[in-house]
Amino acid sequence: GLGSPALLYLAAAGVGRIGVIDDDSVEATNLQRQVIHTDQRIGMPKVFSAEAAMRALNPFVDVRPYHRRLTEEIAGDLVAEYDLVLDGCDDLDTRYVLNAACVAARVPLVSGALSQWEGQLTTYAPFDGTPCYACVFPDKPAPGLAPSCAEAGVLGPLPGIMGAMMAAEAVREITGAGRGMRGRMAIHDALWGEHREIRLSRRAGCPVCGSD
Repeated sequence: GLGSPALLYLAAAGVGRIGVIDDDSVEATNLQRQVIHTDQRIGMPKVFSAEAAMRALNPFVDVRPYHRRLTEEIAGDLVAEYDLVLDGCDDLDTRYVLNAACVAARVPLVSGALSQWEGQLTTYAPFDGTPCYACVFPDKPAPGLAPSCAEAGVLGPLPGIMGAMMAAEAVREITGAGRGMRGRMAIHDALWGEHREIRLSRRAGCPVCGSD
């Protein structure tokens, strides 16, 4: 859901190389929020569906689809090939793996998250003094307290709102323009139409970025 608008806007903006990783295939229930896919591509691996959409928009973009799970074994080498990483997954274990890889490679991590009516966005860059994902979320929540979009549902337009914000943040990171979200977290409440911001601080003794 978050990756759909982010990928389209970054391809349209002319980002030269875009990698996308996912091990899933397009299902009819995805289309309500994953707008990069179409009904005709149901059953196609999501990364190849996303590649087709990006190439239709910008045939000059270098798309690298990885039809697999992001695991600890491959995360380090994969992250090292890119200047910036966007995280829009709803699997907490993968988030921790990706965060550790980005910290080790000193690559900024634009992180978006969704929960029914609410979205969050920040950029983790511990090498620049920000916290990492493990600083802010040191422990996984108990089972049932942080259900995925598939389990709890999510407002269809919400990934579009937050995914577009992730794309804007990526453009700021790439170009150095404006004021990015390093050290800040934007929280959007679509139920009440409210948008607020909180400051984030590093956690002393963080096992992931404490020595950065």
